[in-house]
Amino acid sequence: MSVRLTEFSNGFRVVSEHMPGLQSAAIGIWVLAGARHERSEQNGIAHFLEHMAFKGTKRRSALEIAEAIEDVGGYINAYTTREVTAYYARVLERDTPLALDVVADILRNPVFDADEIEVERGVILQEIGQALDTPDDVIFDWLQEQAYPDHPLGRTILGAEDRVRGFGRADLERFVGERYQPQQMILAAAGAVDHEALVRQAETLFADMARGAGGTVEPARFTGGEARVIKSLEQAHFALALEGPDYRAPGIHTAQIYANALGGSMSSRLFQEVRERRGLCYTIFAQAGAYSDTGMMTVYAGTAAEQLSELVEITVDEMKRAADDMREDEIERARAQMKAGLLMGLESPSNRAERLARMLQIWGRVPELDEVVARIDAVTLRDVREMAADFAARAPAAMALYGPVEGAPTLEALQERRAA
Repeated sequence: MSVRLTEFSNGFRVVSEHMPGLQSAAIGIWVLAGARHERSEQNGIAHFLEHMAFKGTKRRSALEIAEAIEDVGGYINAYTTREVTAYYARVLERDTPLALDVVADILRNPVFDADEIEVERGVILQEIGQALDTPDDVIFDWLQEQAYPDHPLGRTILGAEDRVRGFGRADLERFVGERYQPQQMILAAAGAVDHEALVRQAETLFADMARGAGGTVEPARFTGGEARVIKSLEQAHFALALEGPDYRAPGIHTAQIYANALGGSMSSRLFQEVRERRGLCYTIFAQAGAYSDTGMMTVYAGTAAEQLSELVEITVDEMKRAADDMREDEIERARAQMKAGLLMGLESPSNRAERLARMLQIWGRVPELDEVVARIDAVTLRDVREMAADFAARAPAAMALYGPVEGAPTLEALQERRAA
């Protein structure tokens, strides 16, 4: 890799990776401030702020922001997670300075016009409504709430409707002042980029920012619980979460390999047993996610109401069986899929830029790809079986059910089956 990193005296970081042969670049600012960093009365403000960033600055109107990038054939976008908000663009090599200027402009010079706030409030309320009408979206918000009750990690990223209705300019400015500080920002770029040129331009755009005190983060508490929402739908939706390792924990790659072997592909255990052999569902999967101090191994499936109990029981039984008879060939397949997914994804400059920012967020450095692959290769069958045993019987659990789920097993019943 040709990764280069520069840190300014105020804590602002610039990281880039030149990719020979490319004529385009991905560039963005990753702000270490997401839904997790909101107080309860601020729930949804990080996402609202992401929307407002494109609604006008002191230099550009909302239309001019869009036209500046699209006139040169590029695109610009943003997203909010529970721990990060990202603002990024993809442009041709010659337009990289323009892209950085626009991204810096929307971060440093937003006007938060009152009329635009009202327009975007309506857009976000529609987004919330759309999520509520999408069962396999909203069920994960409810699952998160049960996993981390009365904690920032348990709140929805979009925010509660009543909170969103009340946000004003002062709320947006307050969150920016609290969380959008230079030591919480990473400028990441990949593709046809010149690191020294990026640093020179970034100095003019961000070096004058004063390092802030930074806000506190409430430690994670995975508690667990059950959410059951009965509604007349075509399918019954089931989601299960088990506490797993955080993304700095030694076991994170073990958890990812286990989740892949359990339900991460067409050849996985859950897919083969639940869908292919028994025909109980169309969609079923398992995945391992992580935060800075906690993690979740999640299973999701949608099925007919009369088949839900059987599906839940088989899921628990397959998790228990994995602790005893997970095979080496399954681990090798999951390992190969992880490595291939990592390496193929990094053929995209956008994915590379995101990885640079994420690695700095997690480790404070960007590990060589060989180091990451070595960690994946170091996971043994014994490691996976031991983690499978923990997930099957001991890890704290949360469950969410949505649809015609009146007769579905309770979390208590699920726990009893885990312990049997």
